[in-house]
Amino acid sequence: MDLLPVCRAVLEANSILSSSRDGIQICETLQTIKRYLGGTESPPSLKEKEEFIHRHFTTFLQCLISNVGPDWLELFPSDEEKELWDSFFLEGPADQSFMVLLDSVISTGPSFRLNKVTEVLERFLQRGGLSSLMWEVCRHQSQAGSPVLQEALLNRVVCLPDHLANKLRGENHPVFFPQNYFPLLGVEIVRVLERISESLRGGLDCSIAFVSQILGKVCVHGRQKEIMSVLVPHLTDRTQSDCIWQRICWRLIESVPDRWMEAVICGFVRAAPGSAVLSRLLGNLVVKSKKSQFVMTQKLLLLQYSHPTAVLQSLLGYLALDSTRRPLLIKVLKELLGTWGSSSAVKHSPVEQQLYISKAILICLSHVKDAEIESNRQELLTSVMEGMKCHLDSNLPQIRHLGMVVAESISTRITPEGPALKFQYEEDEELRELKSLLTPRTEQTLVGDLPGIANNRPPVASSAVLKPSVRPSLGASEELGKGVDSDLDSDDDLVPYDMSEDKELRKIKAPAYIRDCIEILTGPEDADKYEATVGILETLIRRNAAAAREVSVELTKVLLHLEEKSYIEGFMGLRQSALVALAVTDPVPVSHFLTTEFYSLNYSLRQRMDMLDVLATAAQELSRPIPPKPERLPGVKQPSIHILSGENPDPSDWRRVVEERIRSKTRRFAKGPSRAELPCTPNKFGPVAGHFFFPLLQNFDRSLATFDLLGDDHMVLGRLAHTLAIVMYFAVNAAVAAVMGKALLEFVWTLRFHTDAYVRQGLLSSVSSTLLSIPAEHLLEDLSEELLETQAWLADVAERDPDGNCRSLALQNLLLMENLKKKLETVPFE
Repeated sequence: MDLLPVCRAVLEANSILSSSRDGIQICETLQTIKRYLGGTESPPSLKEKEEFIHRHFTTFLQCLISNVGPDWLELFPSDEEKELWDSFFLEGPADQSFMVLLDSVISTGPSFRLNKVTEVLERFLQRGGLSSLMWEVCRHQSQAGSPVLQEALLNRVVCLPDHLANKLRGENHPVFFPQNYFPLLGVEIVRVLERISESLRGGLDCSIAFVSQILGKVCVHGRQKEIMSVLVPHLTDRTQSDCIWQRICWRLIESVPDRWMEAVICGFVRAAPGSAVLSRLLGNLVVKSKKSQFVMTQKLLLLQYSHPTAVLQSLLGYLALDSTRRPLLIKVLKELLGTWGSSSAVKHSPVEQQLYISKAILICLSHVKDAEIESNRQELLTSVMEGMKCHLDSNLPQIRHLGMVVAESISTRITPEGPALKFQYEEDEELRELKSLLTPRTEQTLVGDLPGIANNRPPVASSAVLKPSVRPSLGASEELGKGVDSDLDSDDDLVPYDMSEDKELRKIKAPAYIRDCIEILTGPEDADKYEATVGILETLIRRNAAAAREVSVELTKVLLHLEEKSYIEGFMGLRQSALVALAVTDPVPVSHFLTTEFYSLNYSLRQRMDMLDVLATAAQELSRPIPPKPERLPGVKQPSIHILSGENPDPSDWRRVVEERIRSKTRRFAKGPSRAELPCTPNKFGPVAGHFFFPLLQNFDRSLATFDLLGDDHMVLGRLAHTLAIVMYFAVNAAVAAVMGKALLEFVWTLRFHTDAYVRQGLLSSVSSTLLSIPAEHLLEDLSEELLETQAWLADVAERDPDGNCRSLALQNLLLMENLKKKLETVPFE
């Protein structure tokens, strides 16, 4: 019976607000209801206040919004009386006010009412309404509050930017933008945590679960960066020397539901400035929670590879900082080495992921102690040997280099006293960064100076801390030099001779005939004659084409088996140039010999790849248009080049100077070609293209005792695919190009699922060459079925292939097909 006046007063107030147009009466009614919220001279009893808040407050707010309008607000004579309407939303229970405001925004169309509600909601956010909302839920959550209301509040708080953007569209307010709203939410979370800290210090109990749920849902919506940029610096500062704040931070993350745990952990790992800070924020979460252990030791290291190196250093350093977490570090190192040493992973994983795993291995090694390595030496050694073999067998140089660097680094830790592995490779920036990871990172950032912390001290420039390095002046160095070997000062007056154009004197005269070259190369060893012959051979072949054709096959065989008996600068290049000259001079017999011997016994893989290189280079040279030499007319003196000195120019040169000046001063409205067009010449490669191409396709699926293209010799298979693509490309517009393209697409279709990335790249290059070399009309007429099948395969490669280069080549081929299709649609057929 004591609560009936509250119900009667609310009903009367709703009736007056709905029907009255008297401003004074409306203000008195609002003042009467305002006393139930407190803060007035005649406050109600505690029961009346709870009755109003729990049963009537939401209904009263809805009545206020339903009656608001431009004519209704004009009834209030002053701004203070207008502020009375806003005060119910800004000073009442935050959870109910927030729900009513946001529900009204969602359900109201464009009107004055929508503008008014949006304005009040913006003021609600700016006055800290979200922190009040979260604090009320945390305080009542320990008393078993309504889970339905909490779930509704959770969805509304996290999705508020989406609701406002959908409703207001182009008229949205900046405070509701995600890049502004979520940092604001982070600040409000810190305020709630401060109130929780004060409550715990005062001996009062409260729950942090609702804040954890908000944090988890924000992170799973992809807003880790915005909220963590505010949350992590504040938590870093407060947990530095306060054990209660450390417990609050640990409980905040531990209370996140498992379905959102991954997003929260990733946010903290990315935002933490180092492993020490991450250890203080997370505690031993990785040991307590199975979900977090899976995320931190499996997903972030083995299943994802997009995180920067600093994230890896923070994560693995976190595992190494505490004795209870170090067993996980050893476990992670073994699993990383197992993946690194898996032949299947090396073949099917992208290069970026293998680089990521290599970095993680080296960072682990920098944290592992000698005693831990000693207890796991044999297992680590086995993994290293298996992984080194898999990487060295790869056709991609980057994969081989990664294997070399990781194997060298592990061997120095496993066997520090014995001989270490040492490979020969050219270091680049990527490998230097990889090697630097063996040195643990020193965390120089002071926690108190992190951005966004309450002290707001400006960061100290590094130049103010470090002492400037003292550099000796030029005069000092000269004085220092004068004190040493002063007796040799007189030698400074001697001017050295210019020997830049000097030529080495040869004791042996180079041979002048090709047959003499063959005798020297196959005869007894004579280092000087051998070197002179190798250096002059290409010139002799190109100069004496007729003589070269007589012994072309014999000389090709000799050059293929030629070995570097003594050091000759550029030996491999000279040998290949001579082979290319033979293939260009006598293409049919030489190409027949090379393509036949490619599938023969008693050749090394190096020799077979040399054959492919010679064929590809010769095809390129034969396809070049070479203009005919001008014929010399009898009795006409050929022009010669005269070198004129700069001091005494030839007086007859005045005509050229005048013409140049006239040309520079003359304005032309139409100008012809600036240079004469080169005369058209036949493509010398077109008639012989089939001899270079078809024999290479005949026996690729045949296995020999020492040569198996479809087995272990996939490097040669990849080189073969690239060579076929080159030959096809230079056979453009040849009569046999359509037949070559059909055969090449069949070759591609047979090997399209090959596991080696280098082979797949060669196949995709072959498709590009086919599309570029055959006219679009012939492609449509002769290869329509093959192109449809190839297009489906290309779409699958572009979407699913683990190698980035393969995906890029597939996309280029699809774009090329689309352009050819458009070209055919625009050109009418006769």
